[in-house]
Amino acid sequence: MPITIPTEYGYVLAVSAASALQLVWMSVSVGAARKAAGIPYPYMYAEKSEAEKDNTKNVFNCTQRAHQNTLESFPVVTTLLLIGGINHPELSAGAGAIYLFGRVLYASGYKSGDPKKRLRGSIGYIGLLTLLYTTGSTLYHLLK
Repeated sequence: MPITIPTEYGYVLAVSAASALQLVWMSVSVGAARKAAGIPYPYMYAEKSEAEKDNTKNVFNCTQRAHQNTLESFPVVTTLLLIGGINHPELSAGAGAIYLFGRVLYASGYKSGDPKKRLRGSIGYIGLLTLLYTTGSTLYHLLK
């Protein structure tokens, strides 16, 4: 069966590009937090004992972790977005946008220095679950 890319797939590509820009935003945030905390390269995190005494170091650790967690999920979400978008471009793009919005809430909450505030981004799981559905559906139609 041939794969036909619908015109609406442009929405999928736009969300994919937005997710790359989101990673840049998070990277810049890590750089700013690193500078404020005085953490030199190549260190990924401030020592726990230092972060417990100095809130700028704690904020750096939280900002760095938010970025790392997003990098860990980026390939999975992008793959689901691009596959699911073949048969469900608008639904996949919308789900991807919800996921990205959840990541903004997640990172903003985490960057506050209070890790519990990262849970505000849980809404992003609605987008992720929807992407799992659209990918499964697309694969089912391609393989039947």
